[in-house]
Amino acid sequence: MFYLFHGDDLLSQKETLEELIGRLGDRSLLELNTTRFEGTMPFSQLRQACDAVPFLAKRRLVIVEGFFAAKPDKRLVDELLAYLPIMPESARLFFLEPNALAANHRLVKLAESAANGYVRSFNRPEGSALNRWVQERVERKGGRISPRAVHMLVSEVGNDLGVLDNELEKLVLYRGEGEQIEADDVLLLCPYVAEASIFDLVDAIGSRNARQAALLLQKKMREGVDPFYLFAMFIRQFRMLIQVKEAAEDGARPAEVARQLKMHSFVAGKLQQQSHGFSLAQLEQIYAHLLEIDVGVKTGRADMTTSLNLLVAALTD
Repeated sequence: MFYLFHGDDLLSQKETLEELIGRLGDRSLLELNTTRFEGTMPFSQLRQACDAVPFLAKRRLVIVEGFFAAKPDKRLVDELLAYLPIMPESARLFFLEPNALAANHRLVKLAESAANGYVRSFNRPEGSALNRWVQERVERKGGRISPRAVHMLVSEVGNDLGVLDNELEKLVLYRGEGEQIEADDVLLLCPYVAEASIFDLVDAIGSRNARQAALLLQKKMREGVDPFYLFAMFIRQFRMLIQVKEAAEDGARPAEVARQLKMHSFVAGKLQQQSHGFSLAQLEQIYAHLLEIDVGVKTGRADMTTSLNLLVAALTD
């Protein structure tokens, strides 16, 4: 059998794969009979992995991630498509593709028509479907979650299901089995939501909205947020903005920026949008000013709270 899983819901792809592997027998023996590839490879290597006789087991497992995303040449694809219908019965070959393939894609059509083929698309939920996914996921983990907490999570994290699942796992463990997750729990434990206030503050600075920026800064101060933590978040935010601005000026799109900087595409998209409010020279000047503040506070020439207020006032002037 060969399986094609494609689409941007990588979490569900991996979970479905694990479920299928669980039906194939002893996991320790399967590990001895598993070969993994990333991207493209010489066809001879793939065939050798599939043709190998299983060792102390009934099946050989071959997992290929991002084969078509790596843009294989036509000859390699031709060899692959000719081989798949005549694979040994002992082989189980899985293709995990991070992008949706077109309905007329050659592998999609073969997987639909071949007796030993299987294809399934996995797409991230959006809107109300995403809200339901969060609620059902929490219930599967033994917890409950309020609608406001759901909205807060999905509005800041987006539909990156891997990130959402990690945050939900943490929240359920914190609240305890059967207890309801509230918005305050999300604010306390989830860095994506905590960072949203910094995004809002930098947005206000980028649009030169002095009143809004001052109000947001004072709100964080009244909430008891450590001024040194806020300053560290400022440094991190403007460092990322510089990196994203440089990549964007080189023509990189958000998805490519996310790969280059090893950040989630949702965050990269927000940063790229936010960077439009600044030139690269302005961002570099701001970053230099932040370093001056750091030196001033550490040498006792200034205090952090006053420095933050003066910084926001200067940047929105």
